[in-house]
Amino acid sequence: MQFAPFIYAATVQCVNRIQLARGVGFEPTRPFGDRLRSSLGLAFFAFFSWLCLSKTEKELKIYHYKINQNEKFIRVVMVKMLMRLIKRKKGKTQYFYLQHSFRKDGKVITKELYLGKKVPDNIEEIKAKLMLEAKEALSEKLEKIKSRFQKEWRRYPESAKEKELQEIAIAFTYNTNAIEGSTITLEEARLILEDKVAPNKPLKDIRETESHATVFLDMLKTEEGISEALLLKWHAELFKETKSDIAGRFRQYLVRVGPYVAPHWNDIERLMKQLILFVNDSKLNPVEVAARAHYIFEKIHPFGDGNGRIGRLLMNYILWKNGYPMLIIEYKKRKAYYKALQRTEDGFVNYLIRRYVSVHKKYMQ
Repeated sequence: MQFAPFIYAATVQCVNRIQLARGVGFEPTRPFGDRLRSSLGLAFFAFFSWLCLSKTEKELKIYHYKINQNEKFIRVVMVKMLMRLIKRKKGKTQYFYLQHSFRKDGKVITKELYLGKKVPDNIEEIKAKLMLEAKEALSEKLEKIKSRFQKEWRRYPESAKEKELQEIAIAFTYNTNAIEGSTITLEEARLILEDKVAPNKPLKDIRETESHATVFLDMLKTEEGISEALLLKWHAELFKETKSDIAGRFRQYLVRVGPYVAPHWNDIERLMKQLILFVNDSKLNPVEVAARAHYIFEKIHPFGDGNGRIGRLLMNYILWKNGYPMLIIEYKKRKAYYKALQRTEDGFVNYLIRRYVSVHKKYMQ
């Protein structure tokens, strides 16, 4: 068992590299020896993971289309859909069906597509087409949320808009800080931000409540595009009074979040450039872009602290600037959020989009 720690560490690093490569759409350039060792690690991990997968997970099909011009991976799947081939006999004749299940309005819907007396040669194309149709249906739903939100928002006078954004700032600030361990309650956050009354709580928590609300409200007003400079500015403003030694700069040391080991600090700037390029150039639905950007950002983990808060700001900045209502990750539902972040990128995207549609279901009625 003396090699167990080494195997575990190698596997973790291998998984991290794979997830980042999948998420940002690149494969790091390395010497042949490094690539060979990574390939061996991947083979070991893939076999071990296959043994651990449930039947349901093995049936989940995910398709990727690679665009060679910019080396990005555009995912067709935004909806979790399970598919399997069904064979039925009538007399001596066999008939094949493609059974596919998906979630709609909180319920699991199962449908079957008749294939014929044999499995067609283009079965993978048929599956991909069903996936694409599911994605298009979800995109229509997200566009409806945007359209109805914008129609409602336009009816608000400027004074009402300002008050509503202040309410969102209070709720968002309370929840995002509470997820990271702040002791400030929602009522106390309101006292701090509206009445300028400081509760008997740690000064650090009070300062970060004030700073976060300021950064959030400034974020909604800015016309800047997503850039490395913008993210560094948010971080500097958020932590300048509480963590001045790390505020506004990328980390230069190794960090670990549970079993996950973040990339080496020498890779951070390159990874962040890839992420920013993806966010600014992507043709995907903005809700999916926001979800993927949040996930990839957390995997890069560019800062020594505050990655969760900056990641959630980034997600909502993408939503807001594209005309979509924002999404507050609630403190009371943090366990589901943590669990989703431990999934694959597509798993997290499925979770976040379902959550987004659920929170904004009033715009669907």
